Amino acid sequence: MIPVTQPFLPPREEYEKYLKGIWKRNWLTNMGPLASQLEMELKDYLKLKHLLFVTNGTVAIQMAIKALEIHGEIITTPFSFIATTSCIVWENCTPVFVDIDSQSLCIDPKKIEAAITEKTSAILATHVYGNPCDVEAIEIIAKKHNLKVIYDAAHAFGVEINGKSIFEYGDVSTCSLHATKLYHTVEGGLIITKDAELLKKLAYIRNFGISDFDSFSELGLNGKNSEFHAAMGLTNLKYISEINSKRKALANLYDEKLKNLKAVKPLWHSKATKNYPYYPIVLESEELLLKLKKEMDKQEVFTRRYFYPSLASALPYLPKLELPVTEDISRRVLCLPMYYDLTFEEVEFIARLMLRIQNN
Repeated sequence: MIPVTQPFLPPREEYEKYLKGIWKRNWLTNMGPLASQLEMELKDYLKLKHLLFVTNGTVAIQMAIKALEIHGEIITTPFSFIATTSCIVWENCTPVFVDIDSQSLCIDPKKIEAAITEKTSAILATHVYGNPCDVEAIEIIAKKHNLKVIYDAAHAFGVEINGKSIFEYGDVSTCSLHATKLYHTVEGGLIITKDAELLKKLAYIRNFGISDFDSFSELGLNGKNSEFHAAMGLTNLKYISEINSKRKALANLYDEKLKNLKAVKPLWHSKATKNYPYYPIVLESEELLLKLKKEMDKQEVFTRRYFYPSLASALPYLPKLELPVTEDISRRVLCLPMYYDLTFEEVEFIARLMLRIQNN
């Protein structure tokens, strides 16, 4: 059986070294020394001034909306994981969907301005599969209309544009450190801002809004993370270069072996580095996708229709809206197996199987 993804696990004895310290200190959660150490090491690795380690990527988005005091309408993408939209609704704001670019699969900045109204307060865009949005175009639009910008960078760990972390763009960027991500803390997330005062506010929000032992400054929640998750993050960070190298090699092999598949890959941002969190392809037709998926399932080679269906037309708590590019792409996009322990032999087998199914 070949799953579509599988978490990276470091050598057990390396993780257990951190556990000995946890047992000695008896400090399990509430942003202990390992959580603080992880924040420092991630700031160094990602070349960032400010960063918070939080419960997960979903909470990070909720915290961002709350901290920026966003109300009314938020322009967003229908081609993302459901949390991007559900966080907007959860925070009593209204998502306004804008269609995606057919090549990058990110929100199309050329269509944003037409969606802006007097109720619009922010743009929440996703770096799809880690592929950066057109951040420069979005920044121009946001400044022109005095809008806040949040980036859902759940997949974009380690990506840079011109030597600068993708997390530095927008008012706030968020990242997921879920077990399925290329770098993970089992469960976890990051929230990043260049604004020191905003970071202070976010830190209070993360801890129930507590600003001192007996005082409160904000409406907060429990966005903290545990020492056990931080220990996994510290252990895994030592292997991030090795993980990236393996994923790059797997992706290159897929590229080589699937040249004759009737599919295209999303067009990556020309100024950005790659981090290979997924291997998505857009097939010639939904019919071919369903044929491939059905036969591959029989061989226990599992793929994922990610993202499908379009959030604009599938959520029961929102009016249905059909956006042509998103509807088309979501029906034809398929993510193939991609994870550290995937072997080159398995990639070759997957490619042969797909080509045989296509040609039969």
